[in-house]
Amino acid sequence: MVVANLKAIQRVPEAADLLDIVLSQTQRKTPTVVHKGYPIQRIRAFYMRKVRYAQSTFHERLSRILSDFPVVDDVHPFYGDLINVLYDRDHYKLALGQVHRARSLMDAVARDYVRLLKYADSLYRAKSLKRAALGRMGTMAKRLAPCLAYLEQVRQHMARLPSIDPNTRTLLVAGAPNVGKSSFLNSVTRADVDVQPYAFTTQSLFVGHMDYHYLRWQVIDTPGVLDRELEQRNTIEMQAITALAHLRAAVLFFVDPSEQCGYPMAQQLRLFHSLRPLFGDKPLLLVCNKVDLGWEHTLDAETWRAVEAAAADTGAELMKMSATGDADRESVYAVRNRACERLLEVRVSQRMTQRRSDAVLNRLHVAMPPQTRPPVIPESVWAARQAQREAGAAAAAVPPPRLTEKQREEQMGGAGVYSMDWRKLYDLRESEWRYDIMPEVVDGKNLADYVDADILERLDALERDEEARLAALEAREGMETEEGEEEQRRARAIVRAATERRILRQRRAARERSQNPSVPPARLRSRSVSSRGPARRHPPGVGVPRSLQTASRPPTAAVALRQVHGVRDMKQAAKARRLFEQSRRKAFASREHRQGEWDRFIAVKKPKHLYAGKMSLGTRHHR
Repeated sequence: MVVANLKAIQRVPEAADLLDIVLSQTQRKTPTVVHKGYPIQRIRAFYMRKVRYAQSTFHERLSRILSDFPVVDDVHPFYGDLINVLYDRDHYKLALGQVHRARSLMDAVARDYVRLLKYADSLYRAKSLKRAALGRMGTMAKRLAPCLAYLEQVRQHMARLPSIDPNTRTLLVAGAPNVGKSSFLNSVTRADVDVQPYAFTTQSLFVGHMDYHYLRWQVIDTPGVLDRELEQRNTIEMQAITALAHLRAAVLFFVDPSEQCGYPMAQQLRLFHSLRPLFGDKPLLLVCNKVDLGWEHTLDAETWRAVEAAAADTGAELMKMSATGDADRESVYAVRNRACERLLEVRVSQRMTQRRSDAVLNRLHVAMPPQTRPPVIPESVWAARQAQREAGAAAAAVPPPRLTEKQREEQMGGAGVYSMDWRKLYDLRESEWRYDIMPEVVDGKNLADYVDADILERLDALERDEEARLAALEAREGMETEEGEEEQRRARAIVRAATERRILRQRRAARERSQNPSVPPARLRSRSVSSRGPARRHPPGVGVPRSLQTASRPPTAAVALRQVHGVRDMKQAAKARRLFEQSRRKAFASREHRQGEWDRFIAVKKPKHLYAGKMSLGTRHHR
């Protein structure tokens, strides 16, 4: 069975609010401008999109309403009858049925008008079809106004109902009005139900929760029920009848023998017998409340015999209690514990009768140990003990009993003081090795078993071999060092000779300059010959390529432009420069290249789809 979550139902909008939501969302989520140059195919698609979006929005909103409200035929019978009692099953189904019918009609209207829009031959006709489609769907939404208002009231009332699980462990408190049912609920749970000294204080179902034997229990307080025909009972009483009929719970029927509730004891017993068909095979307790008022001393014997007879006829357990005062809490807890125990017994017996219990029991196997044989003492041991006893050394002959580790721990100071001797469990070749300080034992094995006796001699030989290797390595490095120093000396000699030759050349040039001052320095430099050959001749022109230099005269500007830039004259060079700038501007300053996530560029400051088609104070023809 499906357990309805009545508190999760969302708010049902009114018809006008639903229409405004759908049309506003259609206006905001779809394009709003048709330009003059659009082809007819694009105009049709424009208005078909609006019709489809409005239809899908209506469908989504109405489907959410239908899915939130529970279906009477699918939920638990307790919730089904409770909905029938509180809201009338027929009215509830009619309201949901009209919402479902309106959703289907809106889908059909949208489908028909989309088919017509495919053959629209002008902008005017397409817009007219769109307005007709939205208008018909809006009219259907307005006709749902009474149904939506009724469903919203039902939702608000359902949200105030308690969350009752029909399948969990439940104690159901029933009885006539003002007999102490709400006081019992406040005593065993943390519920804070209003308690007043007049009838019908509780007008709906109230739920409280408690723990018993580490299990979660729910206790339901029902409104008071009067002794009259079922057809004459009102909505308040029918809630209690519905709970008694459908909930698998332990029933605690309260009576007030003191009759301060306003109803005589005979009438309360008639009510108890009239509700007997609703008890069925549920655990039943007949609780006589308000013992603190002293009715045990004033109640006549005939009335008490009638109470006992009523309990015996229905198989109920008769108990007494008082829900007021701290001294009377023991009686309250006694009633609660007895009701819980009886319900647990019934639930366990029902589980045992199911087929699944047989499958579980067939998988269990209880192994029974065979009968143990008596102790057997060998004859040699028995004869030795007899001889020791005869010799008078019976006390010395009989060894002391072997103590267990638990007994030794108790003798040596208990847990936290005694530390078990693990060495006695070591598996060694000799038992006396267990308590050797050195060598140590790892994983029950003595490390001395794995030590070589000649380890020191081998270590000395290894060290001598290592010293010999180090001496040979140092001798080899010394020889390499002498050869490196010889190479460095030869390199320094070569560098020193080159430096001396350079100094001699400089002195010779200075001496020639002093003897013949008319010779230019460049000529002197040309006469000097270096070790790499004659010096390179520098070009006479500065900034002009060597190909343009001639011995007679410098080249003209046209020849220079042709040979360097590939143009004929300055006019052609200017034209090439201008074309280059234009191509650069076109590549990097165009509108396409400035649009991107990294550019601070806004193509249109006021886009049409955001600033056109807004609502005005007058008509709404723009839709």
